[in-house]
Amino acid sequence: MPNIFSTFPLLKQAAPRLSREFFTCQARVGTLPIPPPSPRAFRSVGQTQFLQAFKKRSLHGSQKTRQSPTALGAAPPSALNRSIGGATEKALSKKSFFPETSDKSVAYWLFASAASVFGIVVFGGLTRLTESGLSITEWRPVTGSLPPTNDADWDREFTKYRSSPEFKQINPHMDLSEFKKIYWMEWTHRLWGRVVGVTFLLPTIYFIARRKVSAPMALATSGICLGIGFQGFIGWWMVKSGLKDDLFAPGSHPRVSQYRLTAHLGAAFVVYTSMLYAGLSILRTHRLKADPAQGLELLKKLSDPRLRAFRVSVAALAVLVFTTAMSGALVAGLDAGLIYNEFPYMGLGLTPPKKELFDPWYSHTPDRSDLWWRNMLENPSLVQLDHRILATTTFSAIMGLWAYSRFSPRVSTLLPAQAKKGMLGVVHLVLLQVTLGISTLIYMVPTWLASPHQAGSLALLTGVMLLGSRVWVPRRTLRMLKEMQHVQRVANRGPLYRGVTAEQKRAFFTARL
Repeated sequence: MPNIFSTFPLLKQAAPRLSREFFTCQARVGTLPIPPPSPRAFRSVGQTQFLQAFKKRSLHGSQKTRQSPTALGAAPPSALNRSIGGATEKALSKKSFFPETSDKSVAYWLFASAASVFGIVVFGGLTRLTESGLSITEWRPVTGSLPPTNDADWDREFTKYRSSPEFKQINPHMDLSEFKKIYWMEWTHRLWGRVVGVTFLLPTIYFIARRKVSAPMALATSGICLGIGFQGFIGWWMVKSGLKDDLFAPGSHPRVSQYRLTAHLGAAFVVYTSMLYAGLSILRTHRLKADPAQGLELLKKLSDPRLRAFRVSVAALAVLVFTTAMSGALVAGLDAGLIYNEFPYMGLGLTPPKKELFDPWYSHTPDRSDLWWRNMLENPSLVQLDHRILATTTFSAIMGLWAYSRFSPRVSTLLPAQAKKGMLGVVHLVLLQVTLGISTLIYMVPTWLASPHQAGSLALLTGVMLLGSRVWVPRRTLRMLKEMQHVQRVANRGPLYRGVTAEQKRAFFTARL
């Protein structure tokens, strides 16, 4: 019989190689075969970095009688680490431009921005209470940043103010020195708004370019930037309503429109709460990821159906506090706090007479189809009554929710300790806010009480949002923790991953999900 190797010379040359690679038992390596992270990243399966790592480890196992123990124990783990690390970085970089979790520095910047917005809201209330908002009669977003620097500039600004309805009807005897006081109040308020915009827009661009924010957070911060710009436009739109006689009722006190004032304050509240909750979400995600097992257990506990009513109630409470604050803006815009300065009565009873609450004088249509809603938004008596009802409802809802969290057995046992502390903090804030509101009404809206009362409304909303950040379940973070748990289970299957960092293991398997 002829020699088969003389007939097939190529097979003769390949035989030693085939015997080593194809007929060597791979089970003794003690590993599980892992698919490549991205098949499109390589030309063929034989060129994958993972298969090359397996070959190196297999060769080391077959040649262990000819190699020293030092070389045998050092080479395979380092090669595998480099393979997994390089492959996972490529897979993740192709998957998304943004990281999974925003950096903690972004949260601290959001808190600082929220504090700045809180301050400008309080200062804006002082500007309104001192009747300084109509002192600047033009809107110059860029050149208006510079104040008057000489007597000619001051005379020019004062001349513009003297042509306004407020000067003609209220301040006809005002001199230049008095004008400067209200001018500096309004100028500082506007400059502060520009600073808020710049100090938020530029860091937003930086954090996105440096890949320090996740994709949802990049979208949120970009939306906040638009909200800040829109807020500046609403501010001028509000001021404009008090500069022309045809924009307010004939013979009435020159003031800005209560509708536009409410929109201006409401936009500021939305911007503030967006910054605050975004920062709280980032820190909460980092805290939960620090111990994924414990974090997942906490979120599963909060997801319990028995806590659903409490979670929904906190969200409804945030809406109620916001609505009550907006009704307070209507009270401020109409100076409705200067009537019925007693509590709980309004005149001879708990409410004024029905004829006064629904006065036909406020209707603008012949059929009086707008009688109800115009009185609710334009009649000072009914506007104050609405604010009292909303404030009382908010106080009762908070106290009821606190009692529910404390005395309900199923809620009290499931609710985390931090959530209970947050609920108690909301109770303290609402007690302070009610005290300030009643005092402001009784003392006929003095500035030293009215300004803290406005700040208290935003502080109360802050407390409710903080409580919500402790009881609401972030779905994205929950999904992330479940993936981390799955990765941990897979990574602990065999000795293949010994020496590989947890971040590399998690990144690789997350890319494969």
